[in-house]
Amino acid sequence: MCITELIQEAQKIRKRMKVVIQSVNFNMDKDLKMFIEEKLETLEKFYDKIIGADVFLKVQKTSDKENKSIEIRLKVPGDDIVVKKIAKTFEEGTLQNVDALKRSVKKLKEKQRNHK
Repeated sequence: MCITELIQEAQKIRKRMKVVIQSVNFNMDKDLKMFIEEKLETLEKFYDKIIGADVFLKVQKTSDKENKSIEIRLKVPGDDIVVKKIAKTFEEGTLQNVDALKRSVKKLKEKQRNHK
């Protein structure tokens, strides 16, 4: 194997971001956990310096149908990026948060590129 091939292999093996998910007042199922992890991993396409993510899921005690609180703290060098949404489902809230994070990491990447 030449050096170029070794570098390419190492990049493929690159450690994925560490995702920690905490559910408050309910037991999260495996499908929801996998859904959240998969959606967060898509952010690495836009910014490769993501260290990890902390996700907090909570069912709010209210009669409102939108009672699922999803907060995501994306760990990046420098400041963390925090987004929080309330939605009808955890999946819907996760998608909204990931979209917001996608915009944020693109801005961060552009900002870093302009400062070089």
